[in-house]
Amino acid sequence: MLLTITLCILCLVAINFLLLIFSCSKTTRVKKPSSKQPVVIKPNLTKVLSEEPLAPTGS
Repeated sequence: MLLTITLCILCLVAINFLLLIFSCSKTTRVKKPSSKQPVVIKPNLTKVLSEEPLAPTGS
């Protein structure tokens, strides 16, 4: 009984590894044309100052 369960699990694991190996799609890497200067993106940060007085919190 224990031997049968062990053999079944081993067979399923072996089949799983075979499927994993043969189902992987082969991809080729495409070289991107490299620009000489890196592109740096600087976001424009603006701080909005509120002119309204703050309400008392009561603490």
